[in-house]
Amino acid sequence: MFHVVHRRRVNAPISPSSRRIFNPPSKEGRNPTLRNKEYESRPRVRLMGDGTTSMVASAPGKCILFGEHAVVYGQPAVAVAIEQRLTVAMTPAASWSVDGSPLSEKKHPHIVMLKDALMAENPPMSMHISGDIPNASGLGSSAALSAAVGAAMHHIATEHDSLDKDRLSALAHLAEAHAQNGRASPMDASTSVEGGVVILSNEREQRGDWLYTRRLETPEGERTWEVHSLSAAADDIYLVLGNTGVHAPTSHQVAMVAKALAAEPQRMQEIEAIGIVARRGIDALIRGDYEAVGHAMSENHLLLRNLGVSSPELEDLIQAAAPSSLGVKLTGAGGGGCMVALTRDPKTTGQAIELAGGRVLISRLGNPGVRIDA
Repeated sequence: MFHVVHRRRVNAPISPSSRRIFNPPSKEGRNPTLRNKEYESRPRVRLMGDGTTSMVASAPGKCILFGEHAVVYGQPAVAVAIEQRLTVAMTPAASWSVDGSPLSEKKHPHIVMLKDALMAENPPMSMHISGDIPNASGLGSSAALSAAVGAAMHHIATEHDSLDKDRLSALAHLAEAHAQNGRASPMDASTSVEGGVVILSNEREQRGDWLYTRRLETPEGERTWEVHSLSAAADDIYLVLGNTGVHAPTSHQVAMVAKALAAEPQRMQEIEAIGIVARRGIDALIRGDYEAVGHAMSENHLLLRNLGVSSPELEDLIQAAAPSSLGVKLTGAGGGGCMVALTRDPKTTGQAIELAGGRVLISRLGNPGVRIDA
């Protein structure tokens, strides 16, 4: 059973650009050396000349700034929507398909769930998916797909110009849980739908604007989360993400931490310390002290490394990025995936990460959430 309690709130801040995967523009134009070539965006479908309905929606990935692993034990976590997005284009078809393949529960469980919830009475559609969020990297590509597909389907089924983000984030979370054997936190789905900065906790935090309560019946029992938005102070600041290319399943990393805590219960103090650092980072975001934000990120990483969830590949990229950054840390479950650097010099930081073997993505803070593009 899935429950949602919500109230109306101010939308998250919107960045003037939502698709930067290069260095910031210079007088000579964009520098393409830091493009993640593996994830080139493909052309999007628009309204056809013969009047045939076409719907295009997109949603951002996410990056966790604070609180990985500790959030499992009730501490707050902070995620930001990144500029990299996934786009889904839907057009009428004879049967349901995704990029030319038949839609199936085995391959697309979250899409099937959304279709059954939103378009059970509608004609079939063909879906074309494109974007620049790497798969299996800890950047929320699955939740971005759920959010974008949900938005497109909602728009087609209801013919409304506006999106009900509260309902959409609830459905995207449920779709993620459906695809993950009944287990998923609402962090990725809420960040992709809401955009901006999102705080997840087991209690209503004094910081930020409370959005809604999420409850999910998992195989282990009911879980409850409180979801908040945060207005971070504007600044000329960047996130530079370094992808190791190493895949480490989140479930394995979470189980490893649980085993360590069971063997040494006193290590729960490390989890509590991550919560303290996360709240310090939240306060710094609110007042726009990005030097303090960076310091909290680096502190968070040291605590995560002590828990054993870093990796040699992550450490190589973190050490390379540190000299030109305000703060560096792994982001996500660890063991592989991505690291993130907070910096005012994304070109230098990105080049250092590339030289150390990482694949680079660059993003500002405060990016928009899910949207209808056409």
